Amino acid sequence: MKEKELKKRKGIIDKISLTKTNYLVFLAGIIIVTIGFFLMATGGTNDPQSLTLSPIILLIGYLIVIPISIFIGSRKDKEEDNK
Repeated sequence: MKEKELKKRKGIIDKISLTKTNYLVFLAGIIIVTIGFFLMATGGTNDPQSLTLSPIILLIGYLIVIPISIFIGSRKDKEEDNK
């Protein structure tokens, strides 16, 4: 019983294993989010930098770059899916 569960878990982990590309894109997303928070903190109360620019940068980081880093697959995965 335990062997079947271990094989099943290992199969799931192999399917969601992340590559170097995933980590680099995720790091880029973290840097973008950090820049967004920095711009928000340094802008004035009614400054366009803190009211419009920084929220747009934060949305790009949180809603585009970080999810892309999770969903990017390696070429090896694509080749296995085609077989």
